[in-house]
Amino acid sequence: MSTPTHQAPPEAPPAAPDARARRIGLGVIAAGSLMVILDGSIVTVAMPAVQRDLGFSPAGLSWVVNAYLIAFGSLLLLAGRLGDLLGRKRMFLAGTALFTAASVAAGAATSPEVLVAARFLQGVGSAMASAVGLGILVTLFPAPRERARAIAVFSFTGAAGASIGQVLGGVLTDALSWHWIFYINLPIGLAVLILARHALPADKGVGLAAGADALGALLVTAGLMLGISSVIQAEAHGWTGGSTLGLGALAVILLAGFVVRQATARTPIVPLRIIRSRNVAGANLVQVLMVAALFSFQVLVALYLQKVLGYGAAQTGLAMLPAAVVIGAVSLGVSARLNARFGERTVLLTGLALLIGALGLLVRVPVDAHYATDLLPVMLLAGGFGLALPALTSLGMSGAREDDAGLASGLFNTTQQIGMAAGVAVLTTLAATRTDALRAAGETHAAALTGGYHLAFAVATGFLVAAFAVAAVVLHRPRTASSPEGSPS
Repeated sequence: MSTPTHQAPPEAPPAAPDARARRIGLGVIAAGSLMVILDGSIVTVAMPAVQRDLGFSPAGLSWVVNAYLIAFGSLLLLAGRLGDLLGRKRMFLAGTALFTAASVAAGAATSPEVLVAARFLQGVGSAMASAVGLGILVTLFPAPRERARAIAVFSFTGAAGASIGQVLGGVLTDALSWHWIFYINLPIGLAVLILARHALPADKGVGLAAGADALGALLVTAGLMLGISSVIQAEAHGWTGGSTLGLGALAVILLAGFVVRQATARTPIVPLRIIRSRNVAGANLVQVLMVAALFSFQVLVALYLQKVLGYGAAQTGLAMLPAAVVIGAVSLGVSARLNARFGERTVLLTGLALLIGALGLLVRVPVDAHYATDLLPVMLLAGGFGLALPALTSLGMSGAREDDAGLASGLFNTTQQIGMAAGVAVLTTLAATRTDALRAAGETHAAALTGGYHLAFAVATGFLVAAFAVAAVVLHRPRTASSPEGSPS
């Protein structure tokens, strides 16, 4: 299958924006991504304060996170395709505006119902903006070397944003109140909207008639929504619980119907040609495995620091900050040059090897760990994410046609959300089950918790090993426009 990488869509302007405008555009996309990522992690630190203030039940409190996750993860594919049809800039602006307005509503919430509804709307806005971000970026930077540098910046915001969010969430909650973890999005969102109107390239899209598959949109959105809900249910009711199995089975049926629909529809929302590319399909599979391991790493390490070592919320964020610093230094400083010199596949494999080492060290972390000797080496090895994610993003976008860039971006973000949800559900459930068994066997609370985390980190290491194997076998370096890549082999 031919996949020309430099051909612009017919409605795109013939001349690319100047260098200054492209740099501002990159900053806008990165700031929008940072705002979304910060919101995902900043909330977790403030959850106890939210519960005390609004009177959430323990079960109801989880919906502060789940409402956002369900809307975000299930709408990404649809939003990505709509960006291709209606215009990516238009979709980015509308999503950012909705996210910003919903953030203000969340900050002003005085009841659980209002906060959960606002969080759902935040997820919708996040999906709209995030789904097209990479598509806009690859249009702004068509040259391979410049695109690699831009993707490194984009990847840094995602990788570092979560750690920054934990620190910022603790500081804002302690110094002001939990309301400000949402209000902080207002100045960021307004700045992004103002700059985006001038900095992002105008595109009209190809029109709804070119891909308005309403039935396909309904099937994939409902299937993903139910699938993510079933994974969330597994945390509370177990993988064999009736609600988990029921939602999961219905999600599989809907998604299978979606695939059949895409194979037969005249204007499919997700043309199946996109997953025939080895790099697109392989990169998305690698991402599910890698993100499942590393997002749970972030969650479980934070729990270990607080529940076993007795760290506070802000102290936990600061303890994890070296990982964000190293990831930033690697992704911004050297990843683009390494990708250009050695190829994305080689850099990805190197990054995955470092991450396997980081998770492997956590398998033996003791109950009475010393930060400098037991945890700081883990944070430094986590810098492998700064190598792996930019390379993986380049590979994942390389197999998509120019007019499918929004869809490919939405697909890449969707598999990221699926990896996050599945990884946290699987690994936290394993950790809790192992902890209960050790407590029943007479272990102390701290020792039982640590044993549960050991099991979760061992399984997460296995995910990374599987990701390494898939990357080694399936992925290959993108070819130039004169030697198109993307044919299945």
